[in-house]
Amino acid sequence: MSQAALETGNMSSINVAPVLKLIEKNAPEGKENRQIPNSSIEALREQGFFRMLLPKKYGGYECTPQEFFRSAIDIAERDMSTAWAGGIIAVHAYQLAIMPPQAAEEVYADTPDTLISSSYNPAGAKVKTVDGGFELSGRWGWSSGSGHCSWTLLGGVITDHPDGIHYRTFLLPRSDYEIEETWFPMGLHATGSNDIVIDEPVFVPEHRTHIQMDGFNCVHHQENPMYSIPWAQLFIRVVSSPSIGAAKHALRLFIENATSSSTDPTRLAGDPDVTVRVAKAATLIDETEAIIFRNFDEMLDKVNKGEEIPMIDRVKYRYQASLVIERMMEAVDLIFDVAGGRSVYDGSPIQSIWHDIHIARAHVANNPVGFARNYGGIQLSGESTDLFV
Repeated sequence: MSQAALETGNMSSINVAPVLKLIEKNAPEGKENRQIPNSSIEALREQGFFRMLLPKKYGGYECTPQEFFRSAIDIAERDMSTAWAGGIIAVHAYQLAIMPPQAAEEVYADTPDTLISSSYNPAGAKVKTVDGGFELSGRWGWSSGSGHCSWTLLGGVITDHPDGIHYRTFLLPRSDYEIEETWFPMGLHATGSNDIVIDEPVFVPEHRTHIQMDGFNCVHHQENPMYSIPWAQLFIRVVSSPSIGAAKHALRLFIENATSSSTDPTRLAGDPDVTVRVAKAATLIDETEAIIFRNFDEMLDKVNKGEEIPMIDRVKYRYQASLVIERMMEAVDLIFDVAGGRSVYDGSPIQSIWHDIHIARAHVANNPVGFARNYGGIQLSGESTDLFV
């Protein structure tokens, strides 16, 4: 790590406001090319967004989760795809911080701005235990932002290990995998969520793996107690909280259109159906956002006191995170239904947001059914059935 890189870690806060206009301006280009424009990524890199959760000893800022997700929501209010893919890339700094230290030392040896993508679904993975590590091959989908990254994190289930069958994440450099262009979606176009492909097995050393149970047990190697917050609690929100910013954007567009496009700007203000819809949408957004930050306030308070976060709370937080997309879908649906005839045309900004939020619901982390069962079960004296909480 260079001295210059280490010195950047002295900064304590990040402000993404200077790049938000650029992100909004670049959104149509990203949608057309199905990838975040390079200029948006570079602007976020220069502002330090990707280092917010990185430990200072690697050149990061160790910002709190609250600061990080506030920035992500602000970005999403300009473009949900940029917040989705950018947030996923940025949150990996947190996972590197809780993996064996040698992994982070390798990844951030030259610069703290190294970018990492991921695909955690192990369905297409083939893993073989070998001396000193593992051989890995297969195919992984939905690797958001992968075209901008020089490393990736891939999920796999190990079936031939002395410790028994278990799940791990494997960290690989760009030279070990190919990116196949498969991303032709109905929404979240610019996330560039293409496939990662490894045809021939590659070697992954032990220290570049993250054991699921270590994440569950909050094992880490950092002085800052913030890293005792469960890894899952960070990741699940990078695929849900962008919808809050997107819903804010949709509501703003609706209000601007309602007050400027009509020959009688007061007409909609006197329509009780429309006013009730606006009130409900605004309140859904406000309540959902408040819960996210309250939960992180509670988690950070616990770990700063050296206390464990109770399992029932971890399960509750997990369930509440899974509800974010459905609530933001409801908020956007409320106003989209009365947004007027122009909203049905391709290119309508509010329609693009509608598609983005509904496509985000397809992510497994945003399906609340199983998480509701788990939360209800643990309240009735059952055991948690989820290791990613």
